[in-house]
Amino acid sequence: MKKPSKSIVIKILKISGITLGSILLLMFLIPILFPGKIAEEVKAFANKKLNGELNFKEANLSFFNHFPSLTLTLTDFSLKGSAPYQKETLVSANEMAFGIDISSLIFDKSIVIDKVFVSNAFINVKVNAKGEANYNVYISEAKTTTKDTTGNTSLRLDKIAIENSHLVYNDQSTKILIDAKGFNYIGNGDLDQAIFDIYTEAEIADFDFTYDGQQYLNNKSVKADLITKINTNSLAFVFQQNNLKINKLPVEFSGKFDFLSNGYDMDFNIKSENSKLNDFFTALPPAYVTWLEKTKVKGSTDLLFTLKGKYIASKNQKPNVAFNMKIRDGLIAYKDAPFPVSNIFLNFDTQLPALDTEQLKVNIDSVFFNVDKDYVKAIVKTQGLSKPTIDARINSKIDLALMDKAFGLQNMDLRGVLIADLKSKGVYDQKNNKIPVTDGKINFKNGYIKTDYYPNPIQKINLVASILDRKGSLDDLQINITPASFVFEGKPIFVKAKLQNFNNIRYDIKAKGELDLGRIYSVFSQKGLDVKGFVKADVAFKGSQDDAMKGRYNKLQNQGTLVLKNIKTTSEYLPKPFVIKEGTFKFHQDKMNFNDFLAAYGQSDFTMNGYLQNVIDFVLTNKAVLKGNFQLHSDFINVDEFMTVSDTTTDTTKTNEVTQTGVVVIPPNFDLQFNATANKINFDGLAIDNLTGNLNINKGQLTLKQSGFDLVGANVKMDLVYGSQSTEKAFFDFNVVAKEFDVKRAYNEVKMFREMATAAESAEGIISLDYKVAGILDANMAPIYPSLTGGGVLSVKKVKMKGFKLFGAVSKKTGREAIKNPDLSQVDIKTTIKNNIINIERFKFKVAGFRPRIEGQTSFDGKLNIKMRLGLPPFGIIGIPIKVTGTQEEPKVRLGKQTEDLQETEYEGEVPQPISEPAKAQ
Repeated sequence: MKKPSKSIVIKILKISGITLGSILLLMFLIPILFPGKIAEEVKAFANKKLNGELNFKEANLSFFNHFPSLTLTLTDFSLKGSAPYQKETLVSANEMAFGIDISSLIFDKSIVIDKVFVSNAFINVKVNAKGEANYNVYISEAKTTTKDTTGNTSLRLDKIAIENSHLVYNDQSTKILIDAKGFNYIGNGDLDQAIFDIYTEAEIADFDFTYDGQQYLNNKSVKADLITKINTNSLAFVFQQNNLKINKLPVEFSGKFDFLSNGYDMDFNIKSENSKLNDFFTALPPAYVTWLEKTKVKGSTDLLFTLKGKYIASKNQKPNVAFNMKIRDGLIAYKDAPFPVSNIFLNFDTQLPALDTEQLKVNIDSVFFNVDKDYVKAIVKTQGLSKPTIDARINSKIDLALMDKAFGLQNMDLRGVLIADLKSKGVYDQKNNKIPVTDGKINFKNGYIKTDYYPNPIQKINLVASILDRKGSLDDLQINITPASFVFEGKPIFVKAKLQNFNNIRYDIKAKGELDLGRIYSVFSQKGLDVKGFVKADVAFKGSQDDAMKGRYNKLQNQGTLVLKNIKTTSEYLPKPFVIKEGTFKFHQDKMNFNDFLAAYGQSDFTMNGYLQNVIDFVLTNKAVLKGNFQLHSDFINVDEFMTVSDTTTDTTKTNEVTQTGVVVIPPNFDLQFNATANKINFDGLAIDNLTGNLNINKGQLTLKQSGFDLVGANVKMDLVYGSQSTEKAFFDFNVVAKEFDVKRAYNEVKMFREMATAAESAEGIISLDYKVAGILDANMAPIYPSLTGGGVLSVKKVKMKGFKLFGAVSKKTGREAIKNPDLSQVDIKTTIKNNIINIERFKFKVAGFRPRIEGQTSFDGKLNIKMRLGLPPFGIIGIPIKVTGTQEEPKVRLGKQTEDLQETEYEGEVPQPISEPAKAQ
């Protein structure tokens, strides 16, 4: 073949050299020729198209940052989010680079951005509980617009590249938190089209997934090859072909995700078919991965997770969730276990329609495994939560020591043989006397439990128990424990019980032994938690609820002694634990006698002697009423500590701030009487001394009769009724008689007096009070003024009305200086309260020869409607009519008689009637 001539080769080299040189020249010239134009156009585009504050340090135009693309690189880039997150960063990056289409730049003289490069970025996506997101920063085009001639920059992406970045997705509306570190992403496609496919490669070095505060994935590596169809007109995503790998577990992901104006529309399918069981464990939290390194795992598994429907928080519209898992031919053997857990078989399916727990369906169609010849097998199906329908069959014969070694259970040593056979089918609805038809037996022999949290085990555990209910009702329920026993710290515990008919319970219970609750709790929980207490029991109870309620005490056989020390008990009605410091209880028939019972609640202390009745029924059922009679003494009671607690969270990113609000709730199933004495009581800053009285707690109400106490230096007699309407509201009703107390001290020390008699701030002298008031208290135990009703008499013995703006204004208007700070003596002021108004009956007094007469109204918000007649010396026959309006702070005084009644404010709700019989002074 003829060789090309030397001249042709030289020409080709020249042309190639000139072409290459021209290209290199252009690569250097274009950034020099167009830098201002490109930077200005990009800034104009950003201002027009981005609804968020954009900042960067400097802009560089070059071919060499992301060769061969011509890119405008913005260093120290940051972009704020959209409302309501305008002040928080959406994206920050060391570099944000925009690729420029060279042909459009040279020939069309326009700037087309076709690539985006992000490196070392922090991408912080937030969605609040209302579904409002911070990523809505791009202003999309209207469907029909006139041609824009103000700018020549457009966004026609065909590539997005993210390198070594940190992505956080925090969605409070769905309670999903994703934290991805070492995030690398490359997306290619015809992104300039309205509808396009994007081909994605992604890697995440460290991936965390949390739902509703529970972390499901932690420190996982993720690889993904995805094909996603994106519709920019409707901002919809269709996940067509997506292959993921979470650590070693392969996962297929498909579905769609549409952004709505007020939420999302989702249809996700995540599945892993015929995967290795070993690979499944690699996708679990790190503790399982550490365990896996020492464990042989075989078998296959199928996983399917679906999420379908709309999530619109404002409409309380939520999607359906389902999860299905199957395990076949599973085997687990930890280290050198003598036998593996083999033949593991599982069919698990759960559905949660509309994220509604009342529609929750859990279907464990079957679970089975062997350890040598031992086995566990079960089928459990439930539907609903508060009134679940149950279908369960559980059968086992398992040596726990072999199972412990085969599974490699951490921090725990289990031994003993557990034999169980349980069948249960039906509805659990305690309110309507329904429980599943049940037949079950449990036999636990030579049990042993030891944990890393406590040096000594619970051992010699033996339990023989049965539960039987043939009719599916509480009155047919039978529970037999014959017997149960264990040894802890060298001390044996023995319990034997037979319970029948939980509507009219018949019981036969024997218990004997000593138990340190703090130490036994430490067996199961980490050290440092404050759970303490000592129980010593030698008791025997036999009888029926019917005999106890009808007074047939001779048929009861309840006897024995129970000693408690430093026991903490909690209740749904109280925000703090009630501590029994010391108590010896002796049982006889229906009574539980208290001997020198010492207790504490917060700062409050109590000493009681007396008895409780119906204790056994109260403990075993929720219908029984606990009765009792006590001599109660306290050195100090802080009533504020008995108020219920509500959680207030101002920001989910911050620690919850707990505020103590809520009324004191009286349990409805108490009938307790106390002959009470207390040296000191604190209630909302009110200091009460030397309380005596008869206290009764019955049917959710507290009644205090014939009580006396010292307040602000005076002896007070009071009758009181108190009860809660809810945890946020309560009613009260009291009569009070207080003789000759210092008005100035009362104003300074009694909050309610200060609020109801605001004008008495500077008054001095002695007054008496005989009053009755009923009303409603709010969540802070403060009175709701429109709800108050009542009335009574305020008797003035000798008071200097110093600083009363009402008298000062009248003095100024009439020119009578003596009326400015009058001295009152032997005056009875009668008032009534209703609908936020205090009505003042007509009363007279003498001052410096004048004979004033006053009547009218004032409101709890300080408004005045007072009629006054100023009788002139010497006998007051001739008088000046005066009317006072305005407020207590700024009274308006005019001559005349005609006034308008103040507007009443009616309370919308139930208001108790005042106690008819007033407290009697003694």
